[in-house]
Amino acid sequence: MRLHFLGTGGYHPNERRHTACLMLPEVGVVFDAGTSFFRVGDRLATRELHVFLTHAHLDHIAGLTYFIVPMLSGRLDRAVVYSTPEYLSAVQTHLFAQPVFPVNPGYEFRQLERHVALPGGGLLTHRRLNHPGGALGFRVDWPGKSLAYVTDTVADGSYADFVKGVEVLIHECNFSDEGAAWAEKTGHSYTSAVARTARDAGAKRLFLTHFDPQHVEDDPISLNTARAIFPATELAEDLMEIEF
Repeated sequence: MRLHFLGTGGYHPNERRHTACLMLPEVGVVFDAGTSFFRVGDRLATRELHVFLTHAHLDHIAGLTYFIVPMLSGRLDRAVVYSTPEYLSAVQTHLFAQPVFPVNPGYEFRQLERHVALPGGGLLTHRRLNHPGGALGFRVDWPGKSLAYVTDTVADGSYADFVKGVEVLIHECNFSDEGAAWAEKTGHSYTSAVARTARDAGAKRLFLTHFDPQHVEDDPISLNTARAIFPATELAEDLMEIEF
């Protein structure tokens, strides 16, 4: 199965990165709908799309408004957006308020159940994370495959059991170690804490994402720092694809 990193930045896009979105085209699954969500249309491989939102901050939902053409041109039979009632309400009430965005793309909005069965035999689970306004972490397990997506949270080890033994862990890393104090203040993560989380959870591979958009050319995140703790660490880039 292939995973596409469509957006790997946080807060706002810059010349290098759009904001959060991951896609599994083969099973029609997307995690978050940041400004990179416009890239989903060119990668559709199914007639249904299942979009899972970690929370309702703008850098994770704004792209839902970019999908009018694929939705209204008949390229999809349905697109379902999943999250908690409060996040779905925020999207419907504010993002799709008539004065803000008057055209209804035709999404179905569905409250997350404890377990969600996915195409291809996958089973999605979620848990709450520590972030201002809240956020969700997602994990999907297929026979012989597993993936976890953890973004917009403090890497404090409290969810290590949730991601235990996962094959691929995608985790936000908004700050370098020098920004650890800012990470605590803003509900985000820094490099060493994320690497320790992956190590303690027994993950197989770690991909860092959701980087501070103030740094365009050179990420302040040190791979050497992360790999000293968890060697199988990579920096995600927009349009990167991996097989797992």
